[in-house]
Amino acid sequence: MRKLSIYGSLLAISAISVGNAVCQPAQADEFDSHFGQVYVERDSGPLKADLYVPKGKGPFPGVLVVHGGAWFTGTRAQLSGFAQLLASRGLTAVAISYRFAPQHKFPAQIEDCKEAVRWMRENAERLKIDPQRIGGFGYSAGAHLAALLGTTDAEDGLEGNAQPQSPSTRLLAVAGGGAPCDFRTMPLDLKMLAFWLGGTRREQEGQYRLASPAAFVTADDPPMFFFHGENDTLVPVDSPIAMCQQLNDAGVSAELYVVPNAGHVFAVMDRTALDKCATFLADKLRADGGMP
Repeated sequence: MRKLSIYGSLLAISAISVGNAVCQPAQADEFDSHFGQVYVERDSGPLKADLYVPKGKGPFPGVLVVHGGAWFTGTRAQLSGFAQLLASRGLTAVAISYRFAPQHKFPAQIEDCKEAVRWMRENAERLKIDPQRIGGFGYSAGAHLAALLGTTDAEDGLEGNAQPQSPSTRLLAVAGGGAPCDFRTMPLDLKMLAFWLGGTRREQEGQYRLASPAAFVTADDPPMFFFHGENDTLVPVDSPIAMCQQLNDAGVSAELYVVPNAGHVFAVMDRTALDKCATFLADKLRADGGMP
């Protein structure tokens, strides 16, 4: 827990740098920004999104942008630079806030992400989004949530209060960095994630499985692109390596770019990695074919 707290503080401090480092290629006249749009009302209050919408008639592919912060901290402005980069390349970026642990334990965070995808589809015309072409991006906890969005279906029990007629939460492509992908092999009595998953793996084995994107990999999953710091000691690079191998074994396209000499916090500021993610999402979401 101490390591997670240190990480959360560092990531919050670096949020402005992340936005500024990436937004330079984007020009304000290339897109419109709409801040603080409510996408769902929860008992704890409204959850909001910031929109970055390309100029023009549309519709454009959409990308859900999910910030990191170890599931207990962070802001939707954290990845604003990357969201602007997406908008400058003709994709509508929707950067969201979501509920935090320990007050709101898993699966609250993935339920919020799924609600955001439904909101994007329900409001597609107003948001100038093509509802058949929605992808996801995140960093760290956000990449974990984006990957979990990519691998889970309605029958997996993570849809929250969705009604039978609700839009699908399936994604057409997923990109992200620093992603923890599988909690099923964590030490049985390690308490580091108890604040989020409700106990140790011995106590909450089912929750650790439900929170693992790798547990749900199937052949119909969307293509994924991961990047990861070579020297990441918080989330070892073995995590996305194993995830990519599992996806490839299932016949799903998956790639990994390792950021040289970077740790967990600073990998997200690597221009090459972020440009690769933006290119991947643009290519996959503009390709022929629709939602799986």
